[in-house]
Amino acid sequence: MGTPEFPDLGKHCTVEDCRQIDFLPFTCDRCSQVFCLEHRSYIKHSCPKADKQDVTVVVCPLCAKGVRLIPDEDPNISWDTHVNTDCDPSNYEKVTKKKKCPVPGCREILTFSNTIKCRDCLVNHCLKHRFGPDHKCPGPKKPETGFPFMGLLSRSRKEESKPNRAPTSSSPKWATSFFNAASTVRASAEAGMTRLGNEISQKLQIARDGVGQSSSSGGGIGQEECPQCGVKFSSVTTLVEHVEKVHEKSRVKKVTIDVCPKCSRGFRDPVSLVEHVERDHGGSSRA
Repeated sequence: MGTPEFPDLGKHCTVEDCRQIDFLPFTCDRCSQVFCLEHRSYIKHSCPKADKQDVTVVVCPLCAKGVRLIPDEDPNISWDTHVNTDCDPSNYEKVTKKKKCPVPGCREILTFSNTIKCRDCLVNHCLKHRFGPDHKCPGPKKPETGFPFMGLLSRSRKEESKPNRAPTSSSPKWATSFFNAASTVRASAEAGMTRLGNEISQKLQIARDGVGQSSSSGGGIGQEECPQCGVKFSSVTTLVEHVEKVHEKSRVKKVTIDVCPKCSRGFRDPVSLVEHVERDHGGSSRA
């Protein structure tokens, strides 16, 4: 075998009926035997370890998933392991059921290349029915009004549109509720401002009364204290001037302007705003 220059060149085929010398032999990766070109495949030389690294996958009829059979292991054991741990029958319809175009009468199966999602209704359609008029698109969904005052306005407008309604009918429910709330706020604000004004007037009167007493009795210096801020003064006259200049300004009311959403007209009183809306805009404050 070989030549004098290369004595180890070439090997005989392992097959008994062949035993051909091959200078470029093939070594089987399973049984590690040497074969010629003709017997190099597993089938030709009947390799006993041909299935040692084979990968066999069985499709589960319950969930349509692939189950790999482990070599040198009983297939029943692999099947039982899959059924007890990984089998999900709900996956069968997702795999086997093919999506179709939702247009009545269309049997086109939706795939990756022929599926178009409508930008208005967000539903997948085939290429033939991708436009809105072709699949009778209802259009984008209207946003729901989360502000309850808008619902009250809508109901009030429906009540106004009813036939045979007397022009002198009572105000809508929303206007009555708004009117009551505004009246309560106004009454609370007026009561608070009145109470504050009375307190300031009482303090000022006490300070003025102290002027006569101190002038007749000749009170000491530095004993007059402001009842509002606690600042001390050398005379009662200075204290009175301080109260009139500093604390009389706090009696000025802060005016809040409510703007009509229809005509942008300003009102100091929310009750006047409600009356304006009912009188000039027919009870609707929607802009």
